[in-house]
Amino acid sequence: MSPTPPTSATQISAGDDPYLWLEDITSERSLAWVREQNAATRRELGSSDDFEALRQRLLAIFDSKERIPFVNKRGAYCYNFWRDGTNARGLWRRTTLAEYKKTDPAWETVLDLDKLSAAEGENWVWKGSDFLRPSYDRTLIFLSRGGGDAVVVREFDLETKSFVPGGFFLSEAKTSVTWRNRDALYLGTDFGPGSLTDSGYPRIVKELRRYASLSEASAVFEGETEDVSVSAAVVHDHGRLYEFIRHRKTFFTNQVYIRRGDEWVKIDKPDDASLDTFGDQLLLRLRSDWTVDEKTYPGGALLAADFDAYLKGDRGLTVLFEPSERKCLVDTSATKNCLITNELEHVRSKLYLLRHEAGQWTREPLDDAVLGSAHAWGIDPDDSDDYFLTVTDFLTPPVLYFGTAGQAGREKLKSLPAFFTAEGLEITQHEAISKDGTPIPYFQVSRENLQFDGRNPLLLYGYGGFEVSLLPNYIPAVGAAWLERGGVYVVANIRGGGGFGPSWHYAARKENRQRAYDDFIAVAEDLIARKVTSPKHLGIQGGSKGGLLM
Repeated sequence: MSPTPPTSATQISAGDDPYLWLEDITSERSLAWVREQNAATRRELGSSDDFEALRQRLLAIFDSKERIPFVNKRGAYCYNFWRDGTNARGLWRRTTLAEYKKTDPAWETVLDLDKLSAAEGENWVWKGSDFLRPSYDRTLIFLSRGGGDAVVVREFDLETKSFVPGGFFLSEAKTSVTWRNRDALYLGTDFGPGSLTDSGYPRIVKELRRYASLSEASAVFEGETEDVSVSAAVVHDHGRLYEFIRHRKTFFTNQVYIRRGDEWVKIDKPDDASLDTFGDQLLLRLRSDWTVDEKTYPGGALLAADFDAYLKGDRGLTVLFEPSERKCLVDTSATKNCLITNELEHVRSKLYLLRHEAGQWTREPLDDAVLGSAHAWGIDPDDSDDYFLTVTDFLTPPVLYFGTAGQAGREKLKSLPAFFTAEGLEITQHEAISKDGTPIPYFQVSRENLQFDGRNPLLLYGYGGFEVSLLPNYIPAVGAAWLERGGVYVVANIRGGGGFGPSWHYAARKENRQRAYDDFIAVAEDLIARKVTSPKHLGIQGGSKGGLLM
């Protein structure tokens, strides 16, 4: 059943693909081929004397119930989606914040997907929800058949914990939908021929009123077939309501329109800049340099302005974050009175609190000593200045803390146990010089007493895409199956990723893509030059975009 490619490229006419039949992923032919490849892999790996013991240990790690149940607070409740051996498809559940802070919180089941799938004869996979604000008594639930991109959307009553009879229902499609108000949705979906872009996403946004059929929905905005997508967003932010249309012309560019009465007004900004809000403030995160009123703001900067004044033409911009060659912004999050910025400096986490008071912005560190990879986010910006904070690294299991902006200290809420022995291991950071002279940072995890004899088995991981940063992260399987057994693990922060912001990403796109490969090669060569390993002991790994890198 293995696909048999032709012996030379000349035997294939333009457009032919000898593996095209594998696109039918559920066909018996494709599944038989997968089983054959799996069997060959098992035979190879299973020949090792300690394979079975290691397999059982990894299985125990993957099946462990020792996980942090992260939550999203919506109204009075904290919601969590949970899967385990008993609940294969998962439970959507909730508890109060006070209860969640306990070691073993009591959970209330809102929706059992295993029971729902059995009752309806479907293979439902959870794809999220969208709450009606500010009441939080209704939500739209997104369900996928088998895990695909297309979803079914159904209205759900959070008080009765049941689907609303005669409520909003959208058939399976690549749908984008959000509440406009209790009785109306902004909707992008497959309305029929011509309603999707060439990328397969909605080209048209319509307003669908309660009890109306899809054919009765009124058009709000239309993009072009060659666009990526068009979608609507309704933002409730510190007492203000914003209605936006996001018109994505390409993967990295978008135009944003705001509703003013019955009109949609285009917001003046660079197409590659992202737009957000913080109360009455407009936030712009730049991807490239932008010159306004003879002043140039660098790509990677975060700017703020009074929203209403900005729409009227005022360009009084305040720089909330300014990047440098080795410093970038990861993301932002809001509490009631603060904006949290998660930043990286030399691929190490830095967290800050920004306040907007009396027309001025101030900035202070969130914490004096956050070690490892850290990320903080506001719990409920309508209600409090409380935030969650996670801290981890290659050798330290994740810890979840609870804190309040402006108050010293924080409370440890949850943590993972150690899944492997980290004693005697250390994390170091190094730089390799790429082909064009650019320093490329990388993390190395190894024994403290490592012998630099070129004989250490080493696994080098890379990604290099979509401005994704590879940070120090606890990976139990790598620790148990590799580090404990004397292996060296290395993560390369190559260009194309997000280690140093948008410029680091742009540097290895399109005609410059070769730089990502050069960077990865440079790290491998540096490891060999330092005699950490040698070619015969060096393995490489990557997934998705990193899989193409491999």
